Amino acid sequence: MKAAAFAYERPSDLNAALALLARAGGTTKIIAGGQSLGPMLNLRLVEPDLIVDISGLSELKRAERHGDELVIGACVTHGDIEDGRIPDVTRGAMQRVASAIAYRAVRNRGTIGGSLSHADPAADWVSALSALGARITLRSAAGVRHLAIEKFITGALESALQPGEIVEAVRVPVMTPSARWGYVKACRKNGEFAHAIAAVLIDPERATARAVIGALEAPPLVLGDAAAFFGGRVTGDFKQHFDARVADAMLMKAGVANAVDRHIHVAVLGRAINEAAA
Repeated sequence: MKAAAFAYERPSDLNAALALLARAGGTTKIIAGGQSLGPMLNLRLVEPDLIVDISGLSELKRAERHGDELVIGACVTHGDIEDGRIPDVTRGAMQRVASAIAYRAVRNRGTIGGSLSHADPAADWVSALSALGARITLRSAAGVRHLAIEKFITGALESALQPGEIVEAVRVPVMTPSARWGYVKACRKNGEFAHAIAAVLIDPERATARAVIGALEAPPLVLGDAAAFFGGRVTGDFKQHFDARVADAMLMKAGVANAVDRHIHVAVLGRAINEAAA
């Protein structure tokens, strides 16, 4: 099957792209790496009237540290992150996540902004960036919005992106020296979509813990304060205090009714906590 006919525009800069989106009629899709949109076009799961190609916009390929956060342009690829071509403020955490996304050919083309825009619950950045406390910058001809990643992802393949709006950048906080990171996903084989994801950012010195359970049939379950997993208090021996029953109860409350699915998610969460403690 081939894609249905559509108009195609490749703007020369971000302002031109925003102006084009603002006046576009009908259904418009944005393409950068095309690793999600391309197959959907071929299968006619989407049939846009217009595709706006932003892959050549230099403004969206920059990555710079500003104060206590790293600002990553939406068109930075997974491969750019994996290969260390952008500054590292997460002590290697983002590099490890990027290196396990699909296959190298996908990582060479796929972009961080495109992955978030697609809002696949099984996508790595959806869960990992939520755990890191990252924010997303959205821009349109009307102005700029900033949202926490967990506020941006509103459902399975659904986001808070509005008509005429584009993902401009992702803002990742600098990881504290005492923070511990764990990220684990369960796949039937390497490169396939995950059926369970867990990400944790635990700082025993600050007695804080943030946890995300992803690859659900809904937005990731994000706990900004995950101390309940550890008996209500985060200490240096947090691994020893992890209570799987609390995690199971949270998943049940979130609507994960199948006991086997909950068991897999809780096991993956336990492995992420063990990784953080290692």
